Order: sequence, then structure tokens, then C-alpha cells
Amino acid sequence: MDNVEEKIKSIIDELKPFLISDGGTLEYIKFEDGIVFVKLGGACADCAFLDVTLKDGIEQMIMNEVPEVKEVRNVN
Repeated sequence: MDNVEEKIKSIIDELKPFLISDGGTLEYIKFEDGIVFVKLGGACADCAFLDVTLKDGIEQMIMNEVPEVKEVRNVN
């Protein structure tokens, strides 16, 4: 596993407790072609703010720390 993927996983691990406290889950799937694939579950799966959480929260944090990341996508 390369350094970029390690950084991404580390950031996701830092974010998990915030989502868990709201009844949600966050799972790293893969990093491919500049895109991080994650799976939001639990309360996050049906939350009206899923896109906001994903784009304004998770994506921004990862992109700020890992310049190789161009996008974060949720997979179902």
C-alpha cells in the first residue's frame, strides 16, 4: 500500500468518531485515478445531508491533506 493511501485511511480514521457519534459509519473502499471511494452507512445512508457531509466535510479534509485526491465518491 502506498503513502497516499495510508494518508487517506488515516484521515478517514480521524473522521469516523464524528460520524459514529451521529449513528453513521464511514468505510474506505479504494483509491483509484485520483478518486477516493468510500461507503457511508448507518444513519448517514439515509441522511438528507449525505452530500454535504461527503463533499464539504470528508472530501475537503482529504483534499486539503492529500493533493493527489481530486474527488471523493460514495458507493452504495
